[in-house]
Amino acid sequence: MLYKKEMIISAILLMLISFSCSKSTSGGGSTPPPPPPPPPVLTNEVDFWLTYQSSLLQKQTGILSFSTIGNANPFIDVDTTQIFQTVDGFGYTLTGGSASVINHLAAAEKLSLLRELFGNGDNSIGISYLRISIGSSDLNSTVFSYDDMPAGQTDINLINFSLNPDKAELIPLLKEILQINPTIKILACPWSPPVWMKDNGSSIGGSLQPQYYNVYAQYFVKYIQQMKGEGITIDAITPQNEPLNPGNNPSLVMTALQQANFIKNSLGPAFQVATINTKIIAYDHNCDHPDYPITILNDAGAKQFIYGSAFHLYAGDISALTQVHNAYPEKHVYFTEQYTASNGDFAGDIKWHLKNIIIGSMRNWSRTALEWNLANDEYFGPHTSGGCTTCKGALTITTGGAIIHNVAYYIIAHASKFIPSGSVRIGSNLTGSLQNVAFKTPEGKKILIVENDGATSTSFNIRFNNKWISTTLAAGAVGTYVW
Repeated sequence: MLYKKEMIISAILLMLISFSCSKSTSGGGSTPPPPPPPPPVLTNEVDFWLTYQSSLLQKQTGILSFSTIGNANPFIDVDTTQIFQTVDGFGYTLTGGSASVINHLAAAEKLSLLRELFGNGDNSIGISYLRISIGSSDLNSTVFSYDDMPAGQTDINLINFSLNPDKAELIPLLKEILQINPTIKILACPWSPPVWMKDNGSSIGGSLQPQYYNVYAQYFVKYIQQMKGEGITIDAITPQNEPLNPGNNPSLVMTALQQANFIKNSLGPAFQVATINTKIIAYDHNCDHPDYPITILNDAGAKQFIYGSAFHLYAGDISALTQVHNAYPEKHVYFTEQYTASNGDFAGDIKWHLKNIIIGSMRNWSRTALEWNLANDEYFGPHTSGGCTTCKGALTITTGGAIIHNVAYYIIAHASKFIPSGSVRIGSNLTGSLQNVAFKTPEGKKILIVENDGATSTSFNIRFNNKWISTTLAAGAVGTYVW
């Protein structure tokens, strides 16, 4: 009996010890808490393309996912309820020299390059707007118009008018481009009329003689009609490239009052009679003279024929576009030319041009942002005698057939690859050194281009619909964000 009692007492003690241990490890006997859930798997919601140092328009691999996690970064707010201008496109001037060097590539290389420039695939940059010259620009190998006559002779009926000077290089290349992008928009402008129409008889400087205003208007009509006959639609023209620059070859001086009279009394009525819908865009010169297009638009007779005004930025401030927009908000503004120099610095050029030409022009109501020459050779040719010898193309195509992508290629590509024609600019705020502009595409994508114009790396948030992603740009870096 004593043995059985000891066995029972031992069992009870073991149970008490077990119960005591259970209480000490389970916090009073409650059920152990479940393990914490695994952290959520983040998926990338914003694509980020960067140009900085050796990273040239490279898609980044990091994950950018919207959240509401707080931080001390400044915010760029993107607001689709704020709608500004519609975008016509981004691109370059396809000079005669550009056409020549591109056409000298082997057929397969040329087709590959044209698809890269004007296609809409992953490996393309989607150029959507081109500027071309009516007759030669200074980046043709020779000076010509479409109605050149022997010295002392005229052709007031334009019997000898012909596009033949451009049928070997420019027109065939335009046709190939249109096969790749049939909706590309084309702006055309002359550097000079035929010299027999000018008061100095020279391709350089001088002015259009008033007795030839109507003849010159018909010159534009014939040009547009014959280009249409080649299958090339001219969306818009300007009456004169850089009308206040008489030193180029070719060039022409055309004051604001002269241009107003030419449009009012000759060009506009000629287009009307010929039922030509090509837009007439005034000025096409630097931002230091917003008074020039305003003077023309102040003339009611000229204003009725004018669709907008075009600008370059070799002088003045990009805000001149807003000045003209505010004076005549029903008329549009365009940015049509800026060159990069042969001695330019890539880091400095990408920073300045993104700030002023891409972001600046778009924040000041422009429908286009165009860099100057699309392509030239390693000697910065072809060009006319007296033409630009330091203008660097977006591409250098060497005499040996090598293709080098220069800074102007990346300046435009940061916009053209992501922002098709028909996109609209939407609201975004400037903060600190972060220059930026935002768009909504016809497909509903949001695009934000940011350039860090400061001297130090900056982290910031991009906020949309009350959520944000956090990102960083080094000083001078450019990012395009797509979601």
